[in-house]
Amino acid sequence: MKGSVCPECGSDILVTDPATGEVSCPSCGYVVVERGLDSRPDWARDEEGVERKRAGPPLSIMFHDYGLSTTIDQVDVDATGRRLPKEVREDLLRLKKLDSTSMVDLAEARNLQHAAYILQIYADKLSLGRQVAETAMNIYRRALKKGLVKGRSIRSIVAGSLYAACRLMNVPRSLEEFERAYPMVRRRTVAQTYRLLVRNLGLKAPIQDPSIFVTKIASRLGLSQKTVQEALRILDEARMEGLVVGKDPIGVAAAALYIACEGCEVRQKDLAKAAGVTEVTVRHRCRELRDALSQEDSPTA
Repeated sequence: MKGSVCPECGSDILVTDPATGEVSCPSCGYVVVERGLDSRPDWARDEEGVERKRAGPPLSIMFHDYGLSTTIDQVDVDATGRRLPKEVREDLLRLKKLDSTSMVDLAEARNLQHAAYILQIYADKLSLGRQVAETAMNIYRRALKKGLVKGRSIRSIVAGSLYAACRLMNVPRSLEEFERAYPMVRRRTVAQTYRLLVRNLGLKAPIQDPSIFVTKIASRLGLSQKTVQEALRILDEARMEGLVVGKDPIGVAAAALYIACEGCEVRQKDLAKAAGVTEVTVRHRCRELRDALSQEDSPTA
């Protein structure tokens, strides 16, 4: 600190600690300023200690304004608890009104806030990660700008967007699970909304692999890892024969598990309930898989 001297020894050499902001004398150790003002930018560090970005709450697509909102609270006292004068209170009220009316589109902001609330309910009930939720919110924003929300319920578009995000990121969630998580939106509505988004937004979701549902169904029934591996082998052979194209992947996965654990005394009813499909679906898929596997194992003439 130039122009300052130590009051203890009179030295004109003072050192500032950049970590704590303290100003001390290196000669006698006297602390001149106990708490200084650190004017440096506050940087956040990653696990390796590399400075990457400014600290503070990160931007998030889950908010209608990406987290850059300004809120003016209606208070009548200052920081010390004393009542504000009437002129100051009127100025704050005027600023609050100007701030609320300065939004570009208040109706769109309310729409996005309501959509984010419903999306969070789905994400919590279905145990989905932040990346899936943000992808779904991005799809919803695109649908809102394209006018697909007009004339339709917000919750149905949110459900379709989240189901599309699960399909895009290969997260195994069925329509039945969506209906159980939020019964106000039926699975038929989720499927219809999903097709609407795919058709109008140009989404290209990959074909769901039945293998991603095998472990999930097996964990509900407490099946062994050996049974899971056998079911995956059956699905690999069925995929080579083209039996998984155009069929419900959950039903195919349940049928492969039923064939793999025929000696484990697992009832078809319990397996269908764990998979969320009907017993008829399991029987039909089992018949198709058995016919294909028997033809493959039969000797050629």
